[in-house]
Amino acid sequence: MLKNLFISVIPQEENRGSAEFQVFSFTNKIRRLTSHLELHRKDYLSQRGLRKILGKRQRLLAYLSKKNGVRYKELISQLNIREPKTR
Repeated sequence: MLKNLFISVIPQEENRGSAEFQVFSFTNKIRRLTSHLELHRKDYLSQRGLRKILGKRQRLLAYLSKKNGVRYKELISQLNIREPKTR
């Protein structure tokens, strides 16, 4: 089953360098790569790229949760992302 549920609403006044916007764009890339990998299971370069983007998004979310917990919670709920497991 293909899930083409990319987020198409880009905030116009949003600062493109902000952590929220970067998480937003990484989430779109992750969803696009995930749907690609459902069709092409042996595309190892795309798998590597997906893991790199996932790590970047995870670090940005950790930074955002430390700096501003309210904005972090809003972003998680808007983008429908699971909270990362804490150690």
